[in-house]
Amino acid sequence: MPTLSHLDEQGRARMVDVSVKAPTLRQATAGAQIRMRRETAALIVAGEMPKGDVFQVARIAGIMAAKRTGDLIPLCHPLELTDVNLIFAVDAREGTVSVEATVKTIGRTGVEMEALTAVSVAALTIYDMCKAVDRGMVIGEVMLLRKRGGKSGEYRRGGAGKGSDRE
Repeated sequence: MPTLSHLDEQGRARMVDVSVKAPTLRQATAGAQIRMRRETAALIVAGEMPKGDVFQVARIAGIMAAKRTGDLIPLCHPLELTDVNLIFAVDAREGTVSVEATVKTIGRTGVEMEALTAVSVAALTIYDMCKAVDRGMVIGEVMLLRKRGGKSGEYRRGGAGKGSDRE
């Protein structure tokens, strides 16, 4: 059974000591999806949501969330992020919005949690911005899509080879 890095010898939670690791470029991309009524997606595309520009607000929320991940997830290290980028894609016919966040740093630990936090909060913000017209939205499919850097190397969801979920 593999050793859990967030537990000490007595089984107590601890923050992992990364002081001996060399700083390297770390990058992670996460995704999420929000299902909604087609009419709601059409209002987003048309820029007619009562609270304003849904994606601009969600983008800022996602960036802020990535920067605060160490404050939200108890055992995450606070990181100096070098880039946070969020993109959104609407499929009005299907009634979905896809959110993708890519986070980068030059550091001693990865940014997977920052990317996952960014898409989660961006999706929650989209819900908040649209709930006046559609309270039935569903947020789901939050997942790590890919990551690079560090000892474990590269991971790609659905890819083949080391670190993939199809290994």
